[in-house]
Amino acid sequence: MTEIQEKITSLRQQLPDHVRLVCVSKFHSEETILEAYEAGERDFGESRAQELVRKAAALPKDIRWHFIGSLQTNKVKMVVPTAYLIHSVDSVRLLEAINNYATKNNLNSRVLLEVHIAEETTKQGFKPDEVLEIFTSGVWKNYPNVQICGLMGMATFSADTVKIQREFKTLHSLFLQIKSIFLNENFSELSMGMTNDFHLAIEEGSTCVRIGSLIFGERC
Repeated sequence: MTEIQEKITSLRQQLPDHVRLVCVSKFHSEETILEAYEAGERDFGESRAQELVRKAAALPKDIRWHFIGSLQTNKVKMVVPTAYLIHSVDSVRLLEAINNYATKNNLNSRVLLEVHIAEETTKQGFKPDEVLEIFTSGVWKNYPNVQICGLMGMATFSADTVKIQREFKTLHSLFLQIKSIFLNENFSELSMGMTNDFHLAIEEGSTCVRIGSLIFGERC
């Protein structure tokens, strides 16, 4: 068993069965990804469109590629045909661009709406009330070729666990509120938690954690 496979085995023992593990493979080689693949992993996260397309072409076709980086509208045409799930839809403009491309190409794109829950202004995303408005107003119906599967959020990078838990709790509460309005069985994913805070995220209701350095080490 390789070092990466040992790390995955250890990590899997810490995750409940209902929590999806997305192995954040951005900036890591195809060979490195294959080690995780051979350990049974099928969900991998990339943050750059060109890198996503290149790796998807070179690696096994049963990999589920998650796009987790900031997505510019001019890159939609690269990401939509390839990504199993786009975690980082942070504006109505981007929703429209994804829907327009998907409609023209007879595709259905699965996305998460990114919500800004952290203190850092550098982090992106809808404000909670903006996300709620998409569902209460029925705006989501304007995007028939986009399947909104849930929410994504990143907590403040901090050693303050109370703060982090509070932010995750805010996102989980919003998720449950929308779920009660939306009444769509596909709205089921709450993507929150990374290497430094995934335990807290799981406690607060995460269904999907995005972990890179704990598996692959620092980026190469």
